[in-house]
Amino acid sequence: MSQDDFHPDTQQITLPIIGYHRSALSQKFGIPRQPNLVTLPSVIEMVTPYDMPEAFLGVEDFSHLWISWHTHHNHLNSPQDNAESGHRFKPKVRPPRLGGNTKLGVFATRSTYRPSQLGLSVVKLVKVEVVSGAVRLHITGADMVDGTPIIDIKPYIAYSDALTDAVSGFAPDKPKLKPVVLSPQAESQLDGLCQQAGSGIDSEDKLIITGLIAQDPRPAYRQQDTKRIYFMRYKHYDIGFQMQSSTHSCSDSTLCIVSITPA
Repeated sequence: MSQDDFHPDTQQITLPIIGYHRSALSQKFGIPRQPNLVTLPSVIEMVTPYDMPEAFLGVEDFSHLWISWHTHHNHLNSPQDNAESGHRFKPKVRPPRLGGNTKLGVFATRSTYRPSQLGLSVVKLVKVEVVSGAVRLHITGADMVDGTPIIDIKPYIAYSDALTDAVSGFAPDKPKLKPVVLSPQAESQLDGLCQQAGSGIDSEDKLIITGLIAQDPRPAYRQQDTKRIYFMRYKHYDIGFQMQSSTHSCSDSTLCIVSITPA
C-alpha cells in the first residue's frame, strides 16, 4: 500500500489516559534508563472510569506488569509541535550505552524520542490498594518520572514474555554500576533528615538514592568530567554529586554525593 492510499484520519490515533504515575523522581535527570535497575517504589493512580476495582480482578495473581506510558516530557516528535515548529522526524539517536557519540536507528533503541511518544516497561507489582473506591497499584522498578500518563496495563506472562534465547544487540548485559560514597557533609545531612520527623527521608531512601546515583545518570559525553556537580531531584531534595573530588576524598572511579539540600 502506498502513502497515497492512506486517508488522513487513519494516520493519527487518540489514546485514553487511564492513570498517572506517582514517584519520588519529579525530573527526568536521575530516572533509570531501563526498568528494574533500581528497586524504586512508586504508585500508579488510576483515574475514572478506569479506577474501578472490578477492572483489576485477578491482577494480584501476577508478580509483574507491562506498563504502556506516554513520554510527556518529550515534545520534539509530537505531530502538532512538528507542524508548528518545523521539527521533523529524526531517524537516528545516540544511545547513552554507546557513549553518546554513536548513532543508531531510533527503532533499534529504547530512546524516548519516538514518533509515537510511547514507552513500555515491566514493573513488579507490590500490592493493589483501593482508596475511596479508586484503585492504586503499588509497584517497584519503574523508569518513569512523576506524573507520567499511563496508557495501558497488561500482566507479564513468563512463558511467553521471558525469552532466554533472545539476542540484545548493543546491550547484552546490565550496565556496570559506579561505586558511590557520601562526603562527610552529605552523610551528616542525610543522617539528620533520617532523624527529622516529617522529612520524608529514612534509611530506605538512602539505599534508593545511592542506587540511583550508581546508575550514573550524567550525560555519556561528560563521563570524564571531574569538576562539575550534578543535581538529582529526589522527593523535595536536591542530591548533589560529582565524579572524583579531592576535597571529598573520592577516587577517580567513584561518584561522590556531596550535598543533600531542600529543593
